[in-house]
Amino acid sequence: MRSILSAAAISLAFTLFLTPVFLRIFRKWGWGQVIRTPEDIRNPSHGAKRGTPTMGGTIFIVGTIVGYVIGCYTGNNPPTLSGWLVIWMMVGFGVVGFIDDFMKLRQQRSLGLSGWRKIIGQLIVIVPFGIVALNFPNRDNQTPASPFVSFFRDIPALYFFAAGAILGWILYLLWISLIGLATSNGVNLTDGLDGLAAGSGVFVIGAYSLISFWQWNESCRRASADIFSACYSTPNPFDLAIVSASFVGALVGFLWWNSPKAEVFMGDVGSMAIGGVLAAMAILTRTELLLLVVAGVYVIAPGSVILQRAYFKLTRGKRMFLMSPFHHHLEMRGWPEVTIVVRMWLIAGMLAVTGVGLVYVEWLSAV
Repeated sequence: MRSILSAAAISLAFTLFLTPVFLRIFRKWGWGQVIRTPEDIRNPSHGAKRGTPTMGGTIFIVGTIVGYVIGCYTGNNPPTLSGWLVIWMMVGFGVVGFIDDFMKLRQQRSLGLSGWRKIIGQLIVIVPFGIVALNFPNRDNQTPASPFVSFFRDIPALYFFAAGAILGWILYLLWISLIGLATSNGVNLTDGLDGLAAGSGVFVIGAYSLISFWQWNESCRRASADIFSACYSTPNPFDLAIVSASFVGALVGFLWWNSPKAEVFMGDVGSMAIGGVLAAMAILTRTELLLLVVAGVYVIAPGSVILQRAYFKLTRGKRMFLMSPFHHHLEMRGWPEVTIVVRMWLIAGMLAVTGVGLVYVEWLSAV
């Protein structure tokens, strides 16, 4: 428990107190937000945010690593492969976002990497993650990830390698790639208002910290005979709780400066990093399908974009929303930015609590 609390506290202190230092550096380097002109966007009020320091995701990425490493050794719980895999996804997706942000700054345009280049960059990160996660078993012969599709735990009927090794690897890598692309781009689309993505991330990743801690508390190595049927075989769940708690602490400290009216934006480097951590936690805790509930707030934005485009094509030019993603539709309806953000946080919190509650109910039913 000391490791979890230390990791969260150190990451929180890092981003809370050192963000102003980073902001001075960002301003010196000219890392100011690029906002589309009123001719390009139907919400010109966002023009007032032009020049606000961006790429702040680098701050909570560094803060998470510092908090995680110090927290692990403070509590005498050295990092495991599972924890480093989460860090890999956070940093790797963050690098893709950093390149995208840097191209926008250099060209002074709101368009950076093209869609396919961004996807290729994400696949370069997630494919090695998947290969490593399904190899290198621990002393209990458990690999960090599982060759099964999972909900609360592995679903025996959904085994990737049932049709052979080659097809199994293809299906498995396609599955985790879908999760990684969906989470990172879902968070990226949600990051359109001050503090919206970061505040939601506190609830969502916080839920996964609780889930992984519960899996450690009820792990098969610790379970008594009377509840052995409900135990979890997830490898290194305590380390997953440490790294996710560190990430939550870093987000909370960053949110102090990112909440409305934001003094710094996370940029794609930050939203991609959140998506990477979210995907890694879902895969490594073996709760991939539960992700739709826990991270449901990140489904609203991409879902509204898909609905908008489909409705536009089906009705030959009509729009379902005044603007997509959905939070911009609410802006166009006259909702204050703070109201939208806080209510989206409430939705994120309710869905996260629902996900944690479902885990507990499933455990009770299995006892």
